[in-house]
Amino acid sequence: MPFVAIVTALALIQFFFFGLGVARARSRYGVAAPATSGHEVFERHFRVQMNTLEQLVMFLPALWIFALYISPLWAAALGVVFLLGRAIYAISYVKDPKSRALGFALTAFPTLAMLIGIVIWGIRAILVGAAA
Repeated sequence: MPFVAIVTALALIQFFFFGLGVARARSRYGVAAPATSGHEVFERHFRVQMNTLEQLVMFLPALWIFALYISPLWAAALGVVFLLGRAIYAISYVKDPKSRALGFALTAFPTLAMLIGIVIWGIRAILVGAAA
């Protein structure tokens, strides 16, 4: 499980740096707290951070449940795809929000794959347990 722990830490570090990006944009574009709107580029940084938070709510539990019951190695590998997807998403969204599709897909696919895997594992575990 050390790979899963590393991916978890990297996801949280990545989120921390997205927050720093919001702080820099807030300063650069004169958007005083607690405002969450103002300059368009600030808003893009803010949306990257908030969308990442929304994704982490699903990704982190899925990562750990998948790792615990199915495969820590596959969970970590899917986690790396998630991290790369978030990086691509952040860069493309700040540059041009219309170009975010690849980054979003690389973020959503690993989480969805793990969730489907967990549901299949759970159903099989129930059926095998019921048959025993």
